[in-house]
Amino acid sequence: MATSRTIKLEADTKASLDSLKIHPRETYDDVIKRLVDIAIDDEPLSPETLEHLEEAEEDIKAGRTRPMAEVMKELGIDD
Repeated sequence: MATSRTIKLEADTKASLDSLKIHPRETYDDVIKRLVDIAIDDEPLSPETLEHLEEAEEDIKAGRTRPMAEVMKELGIDD
């Protein structure tokens, strides 16, 4: 059974929620549920992915990085 709650929102937050409605009569509850479903990732990262992330973090800390513009130019991708 649904219960009613009053929450304070900034005007821009309400406007953002309004812009996310799929149809004008969609409830804020439905919009918020969709956002929560998107935010919660129910698939944990694999050990292999976690290892790659750790390696990438080590590369960043060691300064083994290149500017995106340089990589794009090398790949022939225009900005």
